[in-house]
Amino acid sequence: MTATVGWSALLRREWLPLLVALVGGVLLHSMNVLMLATVLPSIVEDVGGTAMMSWPTTAFLASSIVAATCTGHLTARLGARTAFCAGALVFGIGALICALAPSMGVVVTGRFVQGFGGGVLSAMAYVLVGNAFPEPMWPRVAALLSGAWSMAVLVGPMVGGAFATWGNWRGAFYAVTVLAALLAVVAARALPRARVAKGGPVRAIPGGRVVLICLAIAVMSTASVVSLPLTKAGLFLTAVALLVGMILLDRRSKAPLFPSDAFSLSSMTGVAMWFALLVSIAYSPLSIFVPIFLQTLHGFDPLAAGYTVAGASMGWTISSIVVSGWSLRSAGRMLVAGPFAMAVGLAGVALLMTTQPVLVLPVLIALVGLGIGACWGFGVQRLMGGAKAGEGDLAASAVATVQQTGFALGAAAAGIVATLAGLSRGLTTPGVASAAFWVPAAFVPVAFVAAIVGGRLALLAGRAGDKKPGTSRGT
Repeated sequence: MTATVGWSALLRREWLPLLVALVGGVLLHSMNVLMLATVLPSIVEDVGGTAMMSWPTTAFLASSIVAATCTGHLTARLGARTAFCAGALVFGIGALICALAPSMGVVVTGRFVQGFGGGVLSAMAYVLVGNAFPEPMWPRVAALLSGAWSMAVLVGPMVGGAFATWGNWRGAFYAVTVLAALLAVVAARALPRARVAKGGPVRAIPGGRVVLICLAIAVMSTASVVSLPLTKAGLFLTAVALLVGMILLDRRSKAPLFPSDAFSLSSMTGVAMWFALLVSIAYSPLSIFVPIFLQTLHGFDPLAAGYTVAGASMGWTISSIVVSGWSLRSAGRMLVAGPFAMAVGLAGVALLMTTQPVLVLPVLIALVGLGIGACWGFGVQRLMGGAKAGEGDLAASAVATVQQTGFALGAAAAGIVATLAGLSRGLTTPGVASAAFWVPAAFVPVAFVAAIVGGRLALLAGRAGDKKPGTSRGT
């Protein structure tokens, strides 16, 4: 009989420092994505670089994806605790570079360094979940990590706005430097000492595959800024082809970055990776375009629009906490119901974005978050729990990689749809109204496909559970 593990078991005194370190790492990484948007106008006013305004964000996200992809490799070489502490220190060094930057080029360099440290922190959180907690606890810990992302929606703009208001944008990065150093100290004391493989050959850094990932991210980022629709589509398909080529090469490598069954349709981990990718893609257009739609079509100010969209993040956190202790059978249902709720929310946003009054829109936006929160933790549990022997760390680190890649692919695809719908002609009311329908509507099929994949994942997980001796489907 599989024991039911409640929140009281998770929040034991000996595990609290570990949870603080894990949640702190995810929060530090995610809040900095949002903090930059608040202080960026002050940075440009001080050091110039208007033409490079998108580069600090692009550099941060690109570096994060590369780091998350390499985290399993780093864990094998350094051990989990050392890798996490190194990620925190690298993050702090990047923040310090930004704080001292005399030009926008140096800010971009600092953000790239920050992104690498942040990607390690985000991915290592899932690696440590798999190493330090029993499997029944994984959905609850995943719910806490999701909560960190929601807190970032509130904390990031608040910290950046405070320092921008005081006329000291550099102070925001100094503060982050201090927080990163404190996180490294806490992690060094709280995280378990993981064993590093001894006696085996030292694996070489997989430079070729990392280069392919970098090229894919660069092409994807370019697709988000070019104006011609055909060029956007071509760049998007090129980025996808580069990622597919990297995965095919990785499967034949003796030092893989991903599990050997990555994106297979016949294994639980492979299907779970597809599931995580699809729900991440379906979730991505909310934070990018819905604030623009609310401001242009309904006169929302930037803060009100931002916090309306933040309802999706809060929905994600609330639902993930509520369902985290549900049974195997209920979890299987959520793997289908969650993406279906996302599809309903996206369809509602598409159909009702231009209508008055707007009171129903926050509910529909929150429904998208509730949907992904209802299924995300169970998808993560199956991605990690289905890993082959010796591939647990690779599977755990793949969670952050797949999530961030899904967000990047979704952002690029949403940009293509918005351009085709009329946003390329500027923020005119007809163009925005057209995009306000087609952007969320284009992702409804993605959510439906995720529901189908979720059904497949639930079936595979059920079969695996039946094969485990003493496993009860009611717990």
